[in-house]
Amino acid sequence: MKHLKTIAVILLLSNALFSCKTEKKESQPNIVVILCDDLGYGDLSSFGHSVIKTPNLDQLAEDGIKMSSFYSAAPVCSPSRAGLLTGRSPNRAGIYDFIPGPRKSEDCRDLVHLQAHEKTIPALLKTVGYSTCLSGKWHCSSYFNSDKQPTPGDLGFDYWFATHNNAAPSHENPRNFVRNGEDVGELQGFSCQLVVDEALNWLKNKKEDNPFYLQVCFHEPHEPIASPQDLVQKYMPKAENENQAEYFANVANMDKAVGRLFDYLKNNYGENTLVVFSSDNGPETLNRYSRAIHSYGSPGPLKGMKLWTTEAGFRVPGILYWMGKETFNGTTDAVVSSLDFMPTFAEISGATLPDVILDGQSIIPLIETGSMNRVKPLTWAFYDAINERMVAMRTNDWKIMCRLKSDTSYVENFHNIYDGNERMINEAELTDFVLYNMNEDISESTDVSEKYPEKFEEMKELLKVEYGNLLEGSFIWSRGEE
Repeated sequence: MKHLKTIAVILLLSNALFSCKTEKKESQPNIVVILCDDLGYGDLSSFGHSVIKTPNLDQLAEDGIKMSSFYSAAPVCSPSRAGLLTGRSPNRAGIYDFIPGPRKSEDCRDLVHLQAHEKTIPALLKTVGYSTCLSGKWHCSSYFNSDKQPTPGDLGFDYWFATHNNAAPSHENPRNFVRNGEDVGELQGFSCQLVVDEALNWLKNKKEDNPFYLQVCFHEPHEPIASPQDLVQKYMPKAENENQAEYFANVANMDKAVGRLFDYLKNNYGENTLVVFSSDNGPETLNRYSRAIHSYGSPGPLKGMKLWTTEAGFRVPGILYWMGKETFNGTTDAVVSSLDFMPTFAEISGATLPDVILDGQSIIPLIETGSMNRVKPLTWAFYDAINERMVAMRTNDWKIMCRLKSDTSYVENFHNIYDGNERMINEAELTDFVLYNMNEDISESTDVSEKYPEKFEEMKELLKVEYGNLLEGSFIWSRGEE
C-alpha cells in the first residue's frame, strides 16, 4: 500500500512538473529581430518617404506599434550590433567603431571583437529552452570564422549563416557567406532574399517544438548596392539618376524579403511570435567614400547622417508587432532603444538577466499601453563622430550634447580606446553643451539651454554622471592581453 501511495505521489509530481513546463513553453513567444544596414529614418513609406514603396513593413507598422523615437546603440554598425546583442553600451564591450579586417595597428583595432564572456540575447534565451539562429551580417569581430576570436556559434547561436561584413562583391550573387563555420561559395540571387531563404529553411527543418529566437540581419541598403533590374526600372521615372533608382529598388527588395518572412511566420507561428524591425544606424552620406555612389538614404526631418551623434546617426525606424497577443496598436513617441531588447526578451521568456550592468530597460509597459517612462537615459560616446559633439544623451523629451576637451584643445577623432590614449580620454573635460527639446524640435535646430536654464543644469549634471559611469565601465584594449 505504501508503495502504491509513493508511486501515486511521484506521478502527481511528474504531471505537475510536466504541466508547468508545458505551460511555460506555450507562454514563451517566438522572437524575431529584423535588422537593416544603413536604413535611414525616412526610408520607409510609413516613415515619410514619398517614392519608395514598402507595403509589407507599412502593414507591420499598421498592425503593430510604430516607434517614432527608436534608437540604435551607436551611429555605426559594429558597436550598434554589439549593443543590441548585449543590452549594454558597446563601449562596455570595447567596440567603439566599425570593426575592420585584422590588420595590425598601433591602436589595437585588430584585436577588437565581441568577447566570449559577454552575455548575449541568444545565449540568454537558450537557458530557457529556445533554439537560436542568425542569418545575415555579423560584423562583431575582426577575425571572422577563425578560432582567434568567437564566432556567432560561440556567442549563443545554434545555427548561423553569415558574412563578416558586407555582402561581396555586392548584394547580387554574393560569395562570402559562411554556414556554421563552412564557406558556402557563390550564391545566386540577392542578399536579402538569400538571407530570408536561409531563415525559412532553418524554421522548416527545425524538429523541436520549442520556441525560437531568429535574428535576420540584412545587408541592405549598405553599399555595395545591387538591386533587381525590374525594380530599378520601376523607380527610374521618379529617380534623379540610375544610382538613386538602385537605392530605391534596394529598399523595396528588402521589403519584399520581409513580406516573404512575415507571411511564413503568420501562417505557421501566428499564435505567439514577437517581431521587431529596425536598422543598425542612420543612412550613409552620398559619396562620403569612393564606393558610396548609390547612398541616397533619407534622414527624414532629422539632422545629420550615419556617423553623427545628432538624431539621424542613430534614430532609426522602429516597428514592433506581437502576433497572437493583444497589445497597444498605433504610433508611440516613447524613447526606445535596441538596448532594451535584452531586458524585454528576458521578461517575456522567463529568463534570468545576467548579473552585469545593463543600459536598457524592459519595454513591456510600452507594448501594453503605448507609453513608458525612460528611467535610464540613453548615452552615446562615439569618438569618431563627423559632427563636433562626440557625447550625447537622450532622456524623455530632452537631449543634451557636448564636446570633449583635453588641456587646451578639443579631442580629435579616434577609432578605439587602448592603453595609448586611455589617460587622455579619462582626463578630457565635457564642454560646449547644447540642449534640445525633442518634443518640440525633432530637427535639433534650436539650442534651448538659455530658455530652460534649470533643465539645462539638471541635464548637464546628469550627463556628467552617466558619461562618467560609462567611461569607468569602458573596456580598454592592450597588446598585453593578446
